Amino acid sequence: MQRRLLISLLLLVATVSVQGQELIDVRPSAVVDATPTKEHNPTKALLLSIIPGAGQIYNGQAWKVPIFYAALGGVGYMVYSNYTEMMMFKNEYLRIGYNGRSTLDDYSDYPGSSIYNLYQSSNKNFQLFVLITTAVYAFNLLDAYVFGHLYDFQVSDDLSLSLSPSLTTLPATHHAMAPTLSLSLFF
Repeated sequence: MQRRLLISLLLLVATVSVQGQELIDVRPSAVVDATPTKEHNPTKALLLSIIPGAGQIYNGQAWKVPIFYAALGGVGYMVYSNYTEMMMFKNEYLRIGYNGRSTLDDYSDYPGSSIYNLYQSSNKNFQLFVLITTAVYAFNLLDAYVFGHLYDFQVSDDLSLSLSPSLTTLPATHHAMAPTLSLSLFF
């Protein structure tokens, strides 16, 4: 009995027709300006964003500019720091060789093989932060381009979903006048 009830319920759900209905705006219309409006161009936002933040300003999102500059400044500092450290270890290794002892103040007890390992580690970190810097800059470009496309996208402050189920009959063109459950969605 439960199996038949479940199958019947599944068949009923499968035959539900979902109808989208257009919501009519009854608010008074806004005053229409006769001057032509200039269209927002996402490609221009992308090209302006070659200078980090300029595309965001063009898109009206100036609040993002300090975030991008802080991110670029942070990873830029790490690139510089790891590069100078890498060059210091490289020069020290080339000067003392594999079997010598380091003359650097903080690394005087380190053999040449350890200095070489420190050089390799700094080199990997340098390359990693170069990639991160490139990713942050690319994200700056992508952000300007995507939000350039979304500039004219209007979203209501009232984002609600209203469900109103109703029971309707099929038109006379069908062979049987079977009732159909209809679900209307209002956005």
